[in-house]
Amino acid sequence: MSDFIYIYVFMLAAFTGYEVISRVPVILHTPLMSGSNFVHGVVLVGAMVALGRADPNDPLQMVIGVVAVFLGAANAAGGFVVTERMLAMFKSGKKKETT
Repeated sequence: MSDFIYIYVFMLAAFTGYEVISRVPVILHTPLMSGSNFVHGVVLVGAMVALGRADPNDPLQMVIGVVAVFLGAANAAGGFVVTERMLAMFKSGKKKETT
């Protein structure tokens, strides 16, 4: 019975996420995704926990854990790169004079 609850929550979250993201205007997709860098950090922490709990005698679990940590770190770094590029778009080329 408890497995059904996890599947139900996953399906509900997937449907809700799709509906929320599909209603966001195109111009706001990049700020929305770069603003969710904390989610990438949570994914990375979850991957590290999964790798830490992997059975050292099972190479498949270890490989999947290492790949998950690598992809989570790449995802987080990419989010910060996108944010930095977005912020650079809004910087003016002129420096203000201070008196």
